[in-house]
Amino acid sequence: MPSVIYWNHATDDVNAMIRRELPPGWTLVTTRAATPDRCRAQLADVQFLLSATWPVGETELAAAPQLKMVQHQGVGYDKIDTAACAARGIPFAICPAGTTVGVAEHTLLLILAVYKHLVLADTHLRQGTWLQWGLRATSFELAGKTLGLLGFGRIGQAVARRAHAFDAQLLYHDPFLPAPPPAAVELGAIPVALDVLLAQADIVSVHVPATPQTRHLLGAAQFAQMKRSAILINTARGAVVDEAALIAALERGTIAGAGLDVFAQEPINPDNPLLKLDTVVLTPHISAGTADAFRTKMQFAFANFQRCAAGEAIEHRVV
Repeated sequence: MPSVIYWNHATDDVNAMIRRELPPGWTLVTTRAATPDRCRAQLADVQFLLSATWPVGETELAAAPQLKMVQHQGVGYDKIDTAACAARGIPFAICPAGTTVGVAEHTLLLILAVYKHLVLADTHLRQGTWLQWGLRATSFELAGKTLGLLGFGRIGQAVARRAHAFDAQLLYHDPFLPAPPPAAVELGAIPVALDVLLAQADIVSVHVPATPQTRHLLGAAQFAQMKRSAILINTARGAVVDEAALIAALERGTIAGAGLDVFAQEPINPDNPLLKLDTVVLTPHISAGTADAFRTKMQFAFANFQRCAAGEAIEHRVV
């Protein structure tokens, strides 16, 4: 009977969602503690590992002698030691399924929340302050603004489609696209160099993975190129942005605001200066964290595990 461990601490309702997608005859192992070091002994008898935010490295692989495959439930795999997987002959795959819609919708959510000071308005209202006029001079509409997309893959294009419906103008920078894809032609999205995007965009939205090449792709020099009225949105990975430089740019008014779902350290430190800035809207890495997306991810993951068990080709295999 194949067994799969959900390699992350999850609530009972999330574990119940996983079990509903479990193939007949398979067993689910759920972690007994909140930290991976206290759960590694549970890896001893499992054949399949489904990862979320906990790391998977040589220590975990050594603790799982029966392991046949590692499947990540998302697409960013900076916490997976792919070299260690390859060395042990353990296939590793990612899961693009279920990510695109949630992240694209959340990107629009953050843009609108920053533009309309949603958190500030809500907080003051609950405290008895009626800011009907107090926020008017610094609140804006997405219509007519220029949205600059840093990365124009699945998610970047999904954001572009939604922003186009809001009558935004679209720019994108993606050196991995040799020619404009059909979506760019359809939506009127214009490919530009990074410095042009930074200089012209009212909103810069990040949609690239965390790699050695993209680490701190946006730092002090890039923020200095942006409009003082511009805002930054990051629903990709915290490592793409130099967080200290971003904080300095926000504090000095180099840029006007930010909407962030990802951070340099997660969970965010309670003394992080971002938590004290009224010009920032923050969410705890939940852009793809919907019940709809999770169900889709679990269906894909278990289908991929079944392919592996049957000796068939694994989809979206990395190593």
